[in-house]
Amino acid sequence: MRPLLSILSFIAVMASAFWAYRENYATQAQLKEMAAVQDQIASLRDEIAMQKAEWAYLNRPNRLRDLAAMNFDKLGLMPLTALQLGAVSDVAMPQADPLELTANIADTGPLTPVLVGAKGEQIP
Repeated sequence: MRPLLSILSFIAVMASAFWAYRENYATQAQLKEMAAVQDQIASLRDEIAMQKAEWAYLNRPNRLRDLAAMNFDKLGLMPLTALQLGAVSDVAMPQADPLELTANIADTGPLTPVLVGAKGEQIP
């Protein structure tokens, strides 16, 4: 019985060692893949930052004004002036209904305001 138990224990140790070996290499492969994905994310963020900078450079007002002047015969674009914009008073703003309070607010403590009716009774 004892030799059988020793053999089974040896087989169990070898099986667990083989499993740990495989898991170790699988973990290392996943870590390498994660590092590659993080590098790809960083490079994409750098590309986005570069494209934003290029967009800002190409959309400078002086450059656009010069391009509009150079291509006036083809496009017919006029330069934008302040007179072409409307005034704030031209914008229709919705009127809010006034808030009507039918009760007074009494201070019963530092943090507990209570509504009080016209006769002095508390309104829950």
